[in-house]
Amino acid sequence: MGPIQAHCARVGTMILLLGLATAAAAAPRQTDAGAYTRYELLAPGTHKFRIIYDITATTPGATAYYNPIRTGSIASDESVIDAATGKPLAFAEVSGDVAKAGGVTSATPDSHYIAVTLARPVPEGGGARIRIDKTYEDAKTYFADGDAIIFDRSLGIKRNMVVLPPGYRLASVNVPVQVLQQGDGRIAVSFWNAMPAPMPLRIRALPVAGPLAKGSSMAASLRERASQTREIVYYLQQPETHSFDLTHDYTEERAGVGAYVNVVRAGSTVSNPSARDLDTGAALTTELVRGAAITAIDPRETKVTPDTTAVVFRFPAVTAGTSRRIRIAETYTDPDRYRVVEGELVWHRGFGRPDNAVVLPAGWVLTNSTIPAAISLTPDGRTRLDFINPRPDEIDVVITARRAGAQ
Repeated sequence: MGPIQAHCARVGTMILLLGLATAAAAAPRQTDAGAYTRYELLAPGTHKFRIIYDITATTPGATAYYNPIRTGSIASDESVIDAATGKPLAFAEVSGDVAKAGGVTSATPDSHYIAVTLARPVPEGGGARIRIDKTYEDAKTYFADGDAIIFDRSLGIKRNMVVLPPGYRLASVNVPVQVLQQGDGRIAVSFWNAMPAPMPLRIRALPVAGPLAKGSSMAASLRERASQTREIVYYLQQPETHSFDLTHDYTEERAGVGAYVNVVRAGSTVSNPSARDLDTGAALTTELVRGAAITAIDPRETKVTPDTTAVVFRFPAVTAGTSRRIRIAETYTDPDRYRVVEGELVWHRGFGRPDNAVVLPAGWVLTNSTIPAAISLTPDGRTRLDFINPRPDEIDVVITARRAGAQ
C-alpha cells in the first residue's frame, strides 16, 4: 500500500469512528436475535479457527452493531457483509467504552469490539442481518494432545457448527450433536443448545490414515438443524373461538424465488393474511389460491388436492448472493387442534420446525405441557411457552390450561 492509499485508509477509518461516536451519543441498549456460529478449525498447530457469525441487529433505528472480540483470542482476517444484499459493510475495532456508549451495557473499558456500520437503520419490528467473518488464534481453545486435536470452548451462542480440519475423524464429543460430513469431505458437528447457560463444548479428533471421501451418498436427505432460520409464534385467542393468530419468520435465499406458499393444514381455515419484509419494513402482497394453482407457483407442493388452500405471499424475487427475511401473519381456526374440553383449554399440534412458541390467551393458567418448554410471561401478563426441537422429526405438543379462578 502506497502512502496516498494508506493516508486515505486512515482518513476513512477516522470518519467511520467519528460516525460511530456520533451514533452512540445516546444509543439505546443493543439487542439482537438469530445468532448462529460456524467454526472451521484450521491446520493443527496454528491454534487458529475461522468463525462465520450470523446475527441480526434488532434495536429500532440502530445504525451500528458491536460484536465482541473474545478475551484471550487474537482476531485477524475480518470482513463483514450485509446478508440481505451480500455487499460489504464498513467496520472498525473499537474499545469497550465506545461499545458501551453504543448500547452494549455489559462492555468493559478493557474489552474490544468490531463496530459494524449497518447498511440501513434497523426498521421497527425488523432487523439488520449481518455476517461477520473472522479468524481467531487461541491456544487455550484449540490445541494438540499427542496425535489428537482438542477444541475446548464454552459457547454462549445457542446454534453452532464446528468443522474439523481435513483428514481428521471424531474421537469424542461431550454433548449430543448432529454429525454432518461437508461436501469437501471434512467432518462437522452441529448442535442447538436449548439451555440458558453456555455450552461447555469439548471435541477430540484423531488423524485418519488417508483422505476421506468427499461428500455423502445421503447428503440430499441430511439437513443441519441448527442453521435453520424459521421461527413461529402462535398467539391463542379465547379457546371457544378455536382461533389463533400466528407469525412465521423465515429467510429466503433461493435465487429467482419471489413468493412463499403457505399451505393451510386440512381441518383449518385461514383469515387475515399479511406479510412484510423484515429487512426493510415494507408490506408485501398476499393472495389465496387453491388446488393446482398451488403447485404452479411452487412445484415442491405436490401433495395437494382440488380442495387444498394456500396463502401466497409475494415479494421482489431474490437475486444471486442476496436474501430476504420475511414475516407472514395469519389467523387460523382449527376446532380439531384447539378446543375446550370440560372447561379445559386443549391445544394439540405437531411442530416440525425447530423454533416454536405458544402464547396462552389472557386469563388462562398453564396446567400441562407434554414437551419441555421454557416458560415466561409476556409484557401483558400472558403465559408464553418456547419449544426448541433440535431433532429432524416432529414433536407432538399437547398444552392444557384452566381459566384463572376456575374451580
